[in-house]
Amino acid sequence: MSTSFTNEEEEFLKTHRFAALATSRRDGTPQVSLMAYYWDGTNILMSTVNHTAKWKNAERQSNIALVIHDEFAQLTVYGTVECIDQDPLRAELSAATYNYYSTQPKSPHAGRTYEVNAEFIADLDREGRVILRITPAKVLSMLLDY
Repeated sequence: MSTSFTNEEEEFLKTHRFAALATSRRDGTPQVSLMAYYWDGTNILMSTVNHTAKWKNAERQSNIALVIHDEFAQLTVYGTVECIDQDPLRAELSAATYNYYSTQPKSPHAGRTYEVNAEFIADLDREGRVILRITPAKVLSMLLDY
């Protein structure tokens, strides 16, 4: 089940790049990672590699929380995560995510265009790249003076 966002919340998601992603370790304690993200209008997409704690935690427990902040303004998103490691979906979502990153200043992807092809898929495989697709279920916002 997805939640809807106000216009102000949508704008906040679109104009920020980083979120703190909280997942649960096997023993139930939290694990937090600062991650770049791409808001596609429905889901939050994050590219990661398949040997990280966040990936392993998300495979085991799909409930997550995100915090996107800008000084005193913040958006907290609760939802579920889907671990995507199979093509063609992994490659399609990776290309969309990288192409978004390529429009961002200071990004290692800046100015590049990514297409799904054999070379791109081989690069994803070599790096162990995978996608976390987050479906928001609840949002709490404190967008003071945003």
